[in-house]
Amino acid sequence: MKIKVTLTKSPIGYSKAQHKVLQALGLGKVGSSAVHEDSPSILGMIHKCTHLVTVEQVQ
Repeated sequence: MKIKVTLTKSPIGYSKAQHKVLQALGLGKVGSSAVHEDSPSILGMIHKCTHLVTVEQVQ
């Protein structure tokens, strides 16, 4: 199963670790999206930044 992650809030003012997680997910600007496989590592990265992103399931 694949998931689509969209950056909905600016990471300015949050820790550098969260900036790096967003960069690793392929999210740069607000509104950018990336599609990833549903794996434990990706879900852990999303869990770190749940307040900045929205997640949708993709067929």
